[in-house]
Amino acid sequence: MTAISDRRSFLKACAGGVAAAGAGAAAGRPPNVVLIYADDLGYGDLGCQGGPIPTPHLDRLAAEGMRFTHFCSANPVCSPSRAALLTGRYPTRVGVPRVLFPKDTTGLPASETTIAQMLKTRGYKTMCVGKWHLGHHPEYLPTQRGFDEYFGIPYSNDMTPRWLMHNTEVVEEQATLETLTPRYTERAVKFIEGAKGAPFFLYLPHTYPHIPLAASERFRGKSRFGIYGDVIEEMDWSTGEVMAALKRTGAAGNTLVLFSSDNGPWYQGSPGKLRGRKGMTWEGGVRVPLIAWMPGRIPAGKLCHGLASTMDILPTVGKLAGAELPRNPLDGIDIWPLLSGKAPELEREALLYFDNVHLQCARWKQWKLHLSRYNNVTYSPAPAMGRMNLPLPKPELYDVVADVDESFDVAPENPRVVAEIRGRVERLLASFPEEIRKTYAEDMARPAANSAVGAVTRPAPKEEK
Repeated sequence: MTAISDRRSFLKACAGGVAAAGAGAAAGRPPNVVLIYADDLGYGDLGCQGGPIPTPHLDRLAAEGMRFTHFCSANPVCSPSRAALLTGRYPTRVGVPRVLFPKDTTGLPASETTIAQMLKTRGYKTMCVGKWHLGHHPEYLPTQRGFDEYFGIPYSNDMTPRWLMHNTEVVEEQATLETLTPRYTERAVKFIEGAKGAPFFLYLPHTYPHIPLAASERFRGKSRFGIYGDVIEEMDWSTGEVMAALKRTGAAGNTLVLFSSDNGPWYQGSPGKLRGRKGMTWEGGVRVPLIAWMPGRIPAGKLCHGLASTMDILPTVGKLAGAELPRNPLDGIDIWPLLSGKAPELEREALLYFDNVHLQCARWKQWKLHLSRYNNVTYSPAPAMGRMNLPLPKPELYDVVADVDESFDVAPENPRVVAEIRGRVERLLASFPEEIRKTYAEDMARPAANSAVGAVTRPAPKEEK
């Protein structure tokens, strides 16, 4: 099939799906939700984000939907970012402030409500396929957190043991890395095909491009960009398979598809023009791609520059599904006005950037205020000896819209903005657990960090005449 005919078939299927969506809405059926979540994918890794690796299926998804330029994870590392995504709350509120390891006996607390648990009250069929990383003991696994079925690995693929699980049973003691993406895809497609007659929620958190990297024989060695390119191209293929299943089953027109990443790139991959990488609260560590697709409801080919967070997914999906939101106060907001194109941006409270239990930055509108930073910027899952979070000699303020790589500290010229954000930080932290409030106070009381570990303060560039 040619590219042109393939595209025509795709558009035709979407048109039919829109009609089906209208019928579903009239009958009161809530929309299906597919949430695809990459692991360590950089802001600049996709073709539609300006990256060199071919990602035709994701590029098409963006062309037929909306792409965000200021979408942020709630944390720059794995477990906390997933806790925030699934609960709509800061990971420092829900007891998952750091990466979980196989030796850990804890996980996402039962007191928290996940997207899946929320949607189950509306009759959704639910499945998690891929990396969980929110606790591996039975009471913490997906099947206890609102998912009817689970297939995947409970940790990152660099942790041992690397179990492959179906529900609560280990089906492989050491998961074969080369087979993960195709097996995830097969299970996801099977779930979509079997979910007829009920709305469904598919959560597909991929294992890759987290290291160690591996691709199936079909993709291994095929990319011009080495194994990293192989992995990204296979994940793009997987997305295409999921979209094909939605079209084939007639579900496409009444399905919200979201594609994002848990944090910025680690050893490989590109943060685009953003500064920093995984494990850092510079924008390159926390700002991630978001592609949103829903024919007839999300305008096609649109860029959204409004500020949004992974924590916004739960309240947004809950509103669309007509579900009752969790009892615990949410930190995310309903961003449907952004997704529907009815508003270019939304008024919202400042977003707090935590690394582990340490608050380091806060984002409000186009402004980002850095308050503290580690004395060692190299990320390691096990903190390096002597690594410490220290206050900056003076808070650093960046206009991350005009200064995308956070190079020019404009705090001296904007004292009112600095004071405004600091005030918002203090008010927000007042509702956080005591440990977080205490840690913040201790961090701010330490001797200031050497300015060499942070940004070099330079005068802001003068506007050209």
